[in-house]
Amino acid sequence: MADLHIFSYLPNPRIMKATIAARLNGIDIEVRGAKPRELSDWLWDFEARSISDKDKDAFKDIARASRTGFDAVLYKTDSFLDAHPFGTVPAAFSPDGNVGIFESNSILRTAARLGEECVPLYGATVYEASRIDSFLDVSLVFARQSQIHLLALTNNRFGTEIRDETVGAMETYMAGINRALAGGRPALVGERLSIADICFVCETCQISRERAHTEKLRALGLAPVYDETALARTYPLAWKHFMALCHHEAFAPDIAPLMEKLAAGRN
Repeated sequence: MADLHIFSYLPNPRIMKATIAARLNGIDIEVRGAKPRELSDWLWDFEARSISDKDKDAFKDIARASRTGFDAVLYKTDSFLDAHPFGTVPAAFSPDGNVGIFESNSILRTAARLGEECVPLYGATVYEASRIDSFLDVSLVFARQSQIHLLALTNNRFGTEIRDETVGAMETYMAGINRALAGGRPALVGERLSIADICFVCETCQISRERAHTEKLRALGLAPVYDETALARTYPLAWKHFMALCHHEAFAPDIAPLMEKLAAGRN
């Protein structure tokens, strides 16, 4: 039985946070899901699964209006909403399905705690753990803006204002990461990798999904937020750390396939 169950749209760099942590500390995670546009054909539940049109008729009493990121009716069980009161994905569960964990950084923390006896990804002291929390909290500000940016591109509701706000959020985030790595530090917190580093890599991969919309940006005459040349020049320490971890044996199985698709302009 898996230590942690996750239901999400796929691929999703934000759940890769947990699967990377699991690869480092040896826990077992089960992931279920499909592309975002296909999740209206899924039962949202601990036992999440694809459903047919006939199934939908049987589940009509649990049809729910969709929220941010979806534009169709979604089929969410009462037990799913008991475990996940905000009704969002990614949605993680304890092995018995009774406890729901929501928001990717909380799911990441869970993965770290489950394997802490093997590898202390959540810091070796209370102070290290609290500093790691600081990085995770700061990432939420950037993550919120990158989500707005990517949804606007996907839904063709994009404009200069959103792009400029996202640039500002990216600059603040990357500048802090770059400064934290000054002086030859090998990781964001302490002397070894932690979930702060994992979160940084995955949130940077998330904004890189902008590359699937390059033509839209070009048509609007807007420069991309995720510009590899500019990032490497302006934030060399952060970029070097990002690239090194993308090729790390625990990161690459998740990160490499996604980045290859994005480099080809596919999401």
